[in-house]
Amino acid sequence: MPEATRPSFPGVYGIHEDDAGLLEWSWATDRLEHARNYWISTASPDGRPHAMPVWGVWLDDVFYFSSAPDSRKARNLAGNPRIAVHLESGNEVVIVEGTADLVTDEALLKRISEDYSGKYSFDVTFTVEGRGLVAVHPHVAYAWREQEFPTSATRFRF
Repeated sequence: MPEATRPSFPGVYGIHEDDAGLLEWSWATDRLEHARNYWISTASPDGRPHAMPVWGVWLDDVFYFSSAPDSRKARNLAGNPRIAVHLESGNEVVIVEGTADLVTDEALLKRISEDYSGKYSFDVTFTVEGRGLVAVHPHVAYAWREQEFPTSATRFRF
């Protein structure tokens, strides 16, 4: 379970200093589990940002998404595994920052293939040699409800 604290957003955001109103990790994971679309951000070797919407599965505090080995996002991650994942909503915000690696465990590839296929009603099979699967391991996450931002702004450290 990650530790919930206040984020450090310098400026005039009015974020409360006490713990009253911090979000529970379960609030964030519920949104991560039920989201249909996610945005990921990577950086090219020369530092250019690259954002892309993806489908994915949140399972056991890891985010999984598909990427062809020759896609820009996969090439970016091969050179720099740091990644940000966020949901579409600006009203109920969840942002995950972490590192990515390719999934090579056959049992996990099978499980995520089944979960992914069920979630999207789209038959897919992830394999080591073919359709790749990327795992994002969070280091820190941010979450808040826009209407209650000063009290709900929460940072989760893993």
